[in-house]
Amino acid sequence: MFTDEEISIFFEELEEKLQVISDNLLVMEKGGSSPEAIQEIFRAAHTIKGSSAVMGYEKMSALTHEIENIFDRLRQGRLVVSKELVDTLFEALDTLRALKEEIVASKNETADIVGITARLRECALSCEAGSAAGEAAAAKDAAARKILSEEKGSVPQGGASRPVAEEVELSDVEEAMVREAEVRGYQAYWVKISIDPGCQMKAARAFLVFETLQQVGEIIKSVPPAEDLQDGKYESGFDVLLFTQEDAGQVKNLIFSIAEVIDVKIQQVRASAAAADGDHSGRATAGAAFSQRVQEQSRENIKTVRVDVQKLDALMNLVGELVIDRTRLDRFVGVFESRYDDELAESIQEISSHLGQVTNNLQEEIMKARMLPVAYVFNRLPRMVRDLAHKMGKEVDFVIEGRETELDRNVIEVIGDPLVHLLRNSIDHGIEPPEERVRLGKPRAGKILLKAAYVEGQIVITLSDDGRGINPAMVRKKAVEKGLLTAEAAARLTDKEVLDLIFTPGFSTSADVSDVSGRGVGMDIVRNQIEQINGSVEYVSVPGAGTTFTIKLPLTLAIIRALMVELGDQVYAFPLSNVVETLALRPGEIRRVRHSEVIVVRGHVLPLIRLAQLFNQESAQNNPDERVFVVILGSGEKKVGVVVDRLLGEQEIVIKSLGSYLGQVPGLSGATILGDGSVALIVDARGIVKEGSGEEAFYATG
Repeated sequence: MFTDEEISIFFEELEEKLQVISDNLLVMEKGGSSPEAIQEIFRAAHTIKGSSAVMGYEKMSALTHEIENIFDRLRQGRLVVSKELVDTLFEALDTLRALKEEIVASKNETADIVGITARLRECALSCEAGSAAGEAAAAKDAAARKILSEEKGSVPQGGASRPVAEEVELSDVEEAMVREAEVRGYQAYWVKISIDPGCQMKAARAFLVFETLQQVGEIIKSVPPAEDLQDGKYESGFDVLLFTQEDAGQVKNLIFSIAEVIDVKIQQVRASAAAADGDHSGRATAGAAFSQRVQEQSRENIKTVRVDVQKLDALMNLVGELVIDRTRLDRFVGVFESRYDDELAESIQEISSHLGQVTNNLQEEIMKARMLPVAYVFNRLPRMVRDLAHKMGKEVDFVIEGRETELDRNVIEVIGDPLVHLLRNSIDHGIEPPEERVRLGKPRAGKILLKAAYVEGQIVITLSDDGRGINPAMVRKKAVEKGLLTAEAAARLTDKEVLDLIFTPGFSTSADVSDVSGRGVGMDIVRNQIEQINGSVEYVSVPGAGTTFTIKLPLTLAIIRALMVELGDQVYAFPLSNVVETLALRPGEIRRVRHSEVIVVRGHVLPLIRLAQLFNQESAQNNPDERVFVVILGSGEKKVGVVVDRLLGEQEIVIKSLGSYLGQVPGLSGATILGDGSVALIVDARGIVKEGSGEEAFYATG
């Protein structure tokens, strides 16, 4: 039986190794017999096989054993990479993921592996590339291992010990086996493996080390004994005596491929060094020295700890409270400066300034702790692109840049679906079939670039292709056919306004409905999901040359900058990401069209909404001749003006939920606490734009 924490660790490692297999299969598909990719997959499959066997998941262990066998033969040059083999390996990978999902859901394995196992073996036979010399070498190697194995079984327990080399002691029989191994072309290595002190599955790690080393040689003895290692009864690591024909560097690299191995030291043991007499005290002295050194090194390697995500969320909430108190303290600094002597006011100012600096640093560090590389999302996409391109008969060169760019984990959870929709559209609508691209003078394979980077305090993700682009004439025609616009209204729209129709729910330029596209349920989801996290989507398309989508995202969702405004005696906050500009207008600049107020901003007619009417609140503006303050809000290409009493300026605010008691309030997305302890309401800018821009559409369509 394993604890919940051990099971969680197993699944984390499993997902990591499955991703390694997927990534390197894609490399193999493009580059053929890449030695590095083959080696990476072999190690990952070997790790999964051992871990799943320890956990008792027999089907998963059996299937990865078949995959491991194929890659072992690929490493030896006995198989060649083919399209059929890669396709079958991807199918095996899908079966492993299905087994994983079953285990997560029900702790049982029910997926059938018989069919995929048979297909793997058939592919291996069809890709056989071995030579007689290679087979002879394999037979000789197996025979030598058999002899060593038989001699290992005859080793008696106990016996006189002699120091073979520094800190290594062997019995007389083991010493003789070293001489015999040298005669047969084997090297004897004393291998010292250090395991991460934080390892939660020590028995499993020892098992994996033994399994890995037995792939390249024979383990003659271990310290502590194998029985103790099977029970996880060891401190920072253990030692083994290994006979192998591999060099020390290869053995070290192989062991380092196992998770939570933090150090490997290899010392060659030679029979010529086994002649001197020694006593048993040397074993204890050497063992104590080694144990002390490993413990010192282990202490140096403890640089990370696992922290529950909920604890990070709680810390972020506490930092939010500090931000609020810092804002309140700033307000009282002004009060002290006006009422008390300069020395006291200066002291309060210093305290406030230092607290602000510490709070900013603390906020930044906790935000970093909540960050995850965008690779968590990006790494899932190459396989999807590959499968979709194959299904549609297209060739795609998919390039990813900026995988190391980090995002708040809450933002990471949201951007996956929008990116999938954009990629599917790019492959389906953008990239032309290979023959058409050749006819147009383009490379046979279309290129899609996905890139993430930091730009001016935001995360910017760009997705571009060199396909056919979006044709405004086709979009205009489809909009009229679907009844979204009249022919006259469509003719009056600019190309940019026409292209923005692709974000209309239900709109699609695809002539046929398939399981990939054509239902018009993609682009509106992209914009809605991105804007829900205070992000934005922009695009540029050139017919015949391609399309680029740019997604701008905030670093965090917990703390934002906002424009503070006042209406009567209530303060409201507009997220700065939705604020386009602010205006001060004369009453005469506000016009009425069909019982609705509008304003004209640089030739564009914008609907005007009065915040007082929206929230049924009294305005402090009673003089009809006073200037009117207007906040222009934007969401996508749509804009509206919102009338407020007064503009207070920008401020960093902490978003607080309205709670289950109030629930969803139309026009509001949350609240924040101000420096004087009062509550400011955060306006749902995106919702206001969506509701108010209906009038704008009416004016545009006539």
